[in-house]
Amino acid sequence: MPTALAVLNAGSSSLKFSLYVERNGALDLEVRGQVEGLYTAPRFVAKSADGTLLGEEAWPEGTQLGHAGALDHLFAHLRAEHADITIAGVGHRVVHGGLDYTQPVRVDAGVLTTLEKYIPLAPLHQPHNLSPIKLIAERTPQLPQVACFDTSFHRSNPEVAQMFGLPYAMYQEGVRRYGFHGLSYEYIASVLPQVDARAAAGRTVVLHLGNGASMCALQGGRSVASSMGFTAVDGLMMGTRSGSLDPGVVLYLMDQRGMDVRAIEKLLYNGSGLLGVSGIASDMRTLLASDAPRAKLALDLYCYRIRRELGAMAAVLGGVDALVFTAGIGENAAPIRARVCADAAWLGVELDAATNEAHGPRISTADSRVSAWVVPTNEELMIARHTRRVLAQ
Repeated sequence: MPTALAVLNAGSSSLKFSLYVERNGALDLEVRGQVEGLYTAPRFVAKSADGTLLGEEAWPEGTQLGHAGALDHLFAHLRAEHADITIAGVGHRVVHGGLDYTQPVRVDAGVLTTLEKYIPLAPLHQPHNLSPIKLIAERTPQLPQVACFDTSFHRSNPEVAQMFGLPYAMYQEGVRRYGFHGLSYEYIASVLPQVDARAAAGRTVVLHLGNGASMCALQGGRSVASSMGFTAVDGLMMGTRSGSLDPGVVLYLMDQRGMDVRAIEKLLYNGSGLLGVSGIASDMRTLLASDAPRAKLALDLYCYRIRRELGAMAAVLGGVDALVFTAGIGENAAPIRARVCADAAWLGVELDAATNEAHGPRISTADSRVSAWVVPTNEELMIARHTRRVLAQ
């Protein structure tokens, strides 16, 4: 009977899953999907690696399925439809590993307690990431679980890149730049040697552009700088997150508008970014198709922030050999890639318009001093690889 590793990525209102079967030393994707709308109108979808629909179910509007109900339904589906496969372990995406975890770790009660300490550092992610871990530990304690962290990959950043200009005691306590989307960047770094050997060995800026967005400077495949900092709201403007902000703005909102911490948190995480500027949507596809002036303004600001951050990354690296676009917008929004590459012409990027429209993989001309690529990310496979390695130790 073949063995498999389940990968879970739990959000506030969704539970994404993948099942990787071990065959001849490789990890083959067997099924993937999600349960979304956990507290509104839940919907379950499961598809094979080639996109064939394997299962689908919807619950009535107002159903409170929650993570527990979603997990029950998911495992019931896997037992019924993949009864010939034994699940040997579960890998989880956990946003924050803090100072304690620089590598994936097998979860026990002590690890779980430590990870709960980091909830204040990622309040909109960490509690939901930990929810299925707790549920599985309670219901199936014999099933091993591994936590894989979005912060770990950036622990290679030099100390000066992790610091704020705050009292040093605060840095020692953990108030520092952590960086996120590490699992995505780690995957890109792992496949870059097959994409562009020069980029893998040299200076590459990776743009993870999705609903959440960030940039990472790679030197020889190692992270040396990240646009995200203490939290996942820092850096680039995103779908609903503000990105970098003068701390004085927060003080102003508290002092002059009487906003409390929760109201400001909601504004910065859920009411800003593309949605806040455009007043239309957080979805890049909607804004690209819109003729509204504020949609254009939101796109202008989005690309300006990338241009500005790219300059900072180039300065840190002392030059750039390659750009890599990944994640939902990075992989699919050719107009955004075209604008970013045009803004990077001063670095030596020459866009090939035809290959960009075809989504690459290479979207720069053969003569371009700086190569540009579209490389699909695969955080789930990265988690599966880590889970296999940790459980084998």
